[in-house]
Amino acid sequence: MEFITETTVIGGVIAMSLAWIANTWIRVKNGYPLENSWGKSVYPKNDQAVERVKLLTQENAELRAELGSVKDRLGNVERIVTDSGYHLTHEIDRLRDGTEAN
Repeated sequence: MEFITETTVIGGVIAMSLAWIANTWIRVKNGYPLENSWGKSVYPKNDQAVERVKLLTQENAELRAELGSVKDRLGNVERIVTDSGYHLTHEIDRLRDGTEAN
């Protein structure tokens, strides 16, 4: 009777260990973060990942600066289009062309 119990316990421990190894392998393969014994995420650190984060951070800053300049230019265009002088000039040009006003 003790032989069956010990075998069952040892088999259970081996099965759980293999399941843990398979689970960890699947998580690493699919890019999920690993967890340490305290439940915090542990990300593998390598030089390529650090370099990629630096490049993406730099690109993000450049794109934000470019977006800011585009917003400024768009604001100037909106100001010009909504300016009453532009509207008056547009009406005069339309009358010169001979098209009817709506």
